[in-house]
Amino acid sequence: MKKKKNVISENYLERRPMRAPHLRWSQDDKGLVTLDIDNKGVFNRIAQVLFKKPKVSHIHLDEMGSFLWPLLDGELSIIDLGKLVDEHFGEKAHPLYERLAKYFQILDSYKFIEWANS
Repeated sequence: MKKKKNVISENYLERRPMRAPHLRWSQDDKGLVTLDIDNKGVFNRIAQVLFKKPKVSHIHLDEMGSFLWPLLDGELSIIDLGKLVDEHFGEKAHPLYERLAKYFQILDSYKFIEWANS
């Protein structure tokens, strides 16, 4: 029977997200953010040649994502960001911290963000 490792418990909402430095992004006149993702690697190159897939994918963030994206500098925790989102969007953003936790899990899974050291 394996023993579980002694893992230090960290509150996910206290983590401080920051934009991945390799990503290019822009903001339109309405404040909506677009991320420009380079499709690199062998499989992407094959898809570009055979299936006419683009060299750059454009990810358009929604209103709340576009509000958050410029704030991701590694200084504010998810709790701090949640307070700003709540002030700006009110009830429209609820259930607030469940949505934020899922949002940051998705951004992290695609390597769009990194986490600042505590």
